[in-house]
Amino acid sequence: MFVTEIDPDYKRFVLAVRNVRPPVLPLYEHTVSPEVIGKLTGENLPQAFAEGSLDDAFRMYCTFFRNSGYDVVPFEFCLTSVIPLPGALCGGKGVIQSRSDMDRCPWKSLPRIWFDKAAPHFEALLRNMPEGMMAVGGVGNGPFEISEFLVGLEYLPFLDADDKPAHDDLYARIGDVLERTWRLFLSEFGEGYCACRIGDDLGFRSSLLTMPRIVRENVIPQYKPVIDIVHSLGKPFILHSCGCIFEIMDDFIEIGIDAKHSNEDAIAPFEKWIEDFSGRIALLGGIDMDLLVRTKPEKLKEIVKSKSRMYYSAANGFAIGTGNSIPDYVPAENYAAMLEAFEEVRKDMISPGS
Repeated sequence: MFVTEIDPDYKRFVLAVRNVRPPVLPLYEHTVSPEVIGKLTGENLPQAFAEGSLDDAFRMYCTFFRNSGYDVVPFEFCLTSVIPLPGALCGGKGVIQSRSDMDRCPWKSLPRIWFDKAAPHFEALLRNMPEGMMAVGGVGNGPFEISEFLVGLEYLPFLDADDKPAHDDLYARIGDVLERTWRLFLSEFGEGYCACRIGDDLGFRSSLLTMPRIVRENVIPQYKPVIDIVHSLGKPFILHSCGCIFEIMDDFIEIGIDAKHSNEDAIAPFEKWIEDFSGRIALLGGIDMDLLVRTKPEKLKEIVKSKSRMYYSAANGFAIGTGNSIPDYVPAENYAAMLEAFEEVRKDMISPGS
C-alpha cells in the first residue's frame, strides 16, 4: 500500500464541513473495518483491539489514516454498547414495550456507565493522534437507533398507538441521556475532536423507516440540544443517515446540521445532493458502495478521479469518500485503488500541472 506524500491538515476538513471549498480536497470515511485495514497494512488490527493494548491498537489505527491521506481520524463509541439490555437494533422485539418496561431502564446512570467504558478508548486515540490530524465522531447512535434498540422497529408503531404519552416520553428520556452523555464526552475529549457527528439511519431505499411525523415530533427535537452544545464549542456537526430522507432534510437543516453524509446512487445520484443542498450544508461521500465493490481496480481509479474533480468543483464544502463506509466485504484492493485515485487528484491540486 502506498503512503501519502501529502501532510495531513485537519483544517482542510473543517473548512469543507463548514461548507467552504478548501484548497485541497479532504477525504472522509464514516468507518473503516479493522479487517480491511489489516489486509492493507499487514498488521493484525482486530487482534490488537481484542487482545493487545489500546495504545498499540490506536497507534496502528491512526497511522493507517495518516498514511492513507486522511486529515481526520473517525472514531465513536456507541451508547447502545453499554445499555444493559438485549437490543433489537437488528430486528425483533426489544425489552421496552410499555411504560412499566421503560421505568426499569437505568436512564440516570447510563451516561456515567458509557463514559467509564469509553474513556480509555478516547484517551488512547488522542495519545496516538498523528501531528496535523484531529478526530471526528463522538458518541455513537442517534435517538432513532436507540429507540429501535430498546423497542424494535416493528414495535415502535404499536407503542405509539397503544400509549402515545409513553412513546413520547421514551424519546424524551433518550434525548436526555444523549445530551448528558455528549456533555461528558465533550468536557473531557472535545479538544481532540474538530467535528462531531451522530449516526442515525432513518431511511431505506425508497422512504423513511417511520412516519415523517415521528421524525419531526420525536426524533429531531432530541438532536437540538446536542447540536447546540457542539456549536457552543465552535465545532461543526455532521449528520450521518442512510436511506431516502429527503422529506425531512429541511427539518434537520433548520436545527443546525452543518454537513450530511451517506448517499446511494440507487436512491439519488450525488449530483442531486449537490444541486439541492450544497448552498446550505456541506456534503460528504460521493463514491457509491456498489461502484466500489463491483468495479475492477484500474477502471475504478479512473471513475473515482473523475467524480472527485467534478464534485469538488460543483459543491461548496465537500469531502470525498464512500457513500457509506468500508465494511469487511469491500475488497481491499478496490479500497486501495480508490485511495490512490484520491492521492493523484489531491497532488494535482497542490502542484497544478505537475
